[in-house]
Amino acid sequence: MFDAKDAAKSAVNWIRGWFQENGPDSPAVLGISGGKDSSVAAALCAGALGKDRVVGVLMPNGVQPDIDVSEDLVSFLGIRSVRVNIAPAYDGMTGEIEKALGPLSRQARINLAPRLRMAAVYAVSQSVNGRVSNTSNLSEYWVGYSTRYGDSVGDFAPLLGFTVSEVKAVGRALGLPERFVEKPPSDGLSGKTDEDNLGFRYADLDRYIREGTLEDGPTREKIDRLHRINAFKRLPMPSFTYTGEEKNDG
Repeated sequence: MFDAKDAAKSAVNWIRGWFQENGPDSPAVLGISGGKDSSVAAALCAGALGKDRVVGVLMPNGVQPDIDVSEDLVSFLGIRSVRVNIAPAYDGMTGEIEKALGPLSRQARINLAPRLRMAAVYAVSQSVNGRVSNTSNLSEYWVGYSTRYGDSVGDFAPLLGFTVSEVKAVGRALGLPERFVEKPPSDGLSGKTDEDNLGFRYADLDRYIREGTLEDGPTREKIDRLHRINAFKRLPMPSFTYTGEEKNDG
């Protein structure tokens, strides 16, 4: 059985220890969407470091209808926040690329925003001598549901060992209101929920990760395929090391 209270306590202690080694006076900086992952990560950081050492970055792309959830989260936790609207950068970059290349693909448009958001988070972090918290969970990581060099990166990752259901349980153990724990997960860009995009439920994915069994054959095959083809996202970037043994007489 998953002990959410103990998991939360352990994660808080881990964050505190990590900062003692990697930034004793630094704040944790992270993007805030108002969803379970950023909410739980922010709450854990506040518990580990104190609310004055957590900075949430709100990053709408133009008008964001649910930005009030992000605002309520930072208010509930009592943490500092910065709002950075990425629309000018997003529109400017897409415009410049399309002038040179022609229309961007749909997926390129979707992935550009998370990459710009992470650039904004790191800019804020460097400005306050902070350390960036990744907010990905194990379920997303397992199937590669993230944007490389976007929401997949960070300086430390407090949630990467927890499935979606476990993140929710930790959130409740931390006393987060249900609106932050149960906000439907969405990339905020495609108009679809995460489960719509993936084609299966997180509940099924979580059970498959933890128990190794899933009766639904097509769903199991889809999960296995995503885990396989997205392995490159979980591995360090391949690098060539020259040894001199590669000399080609031809």
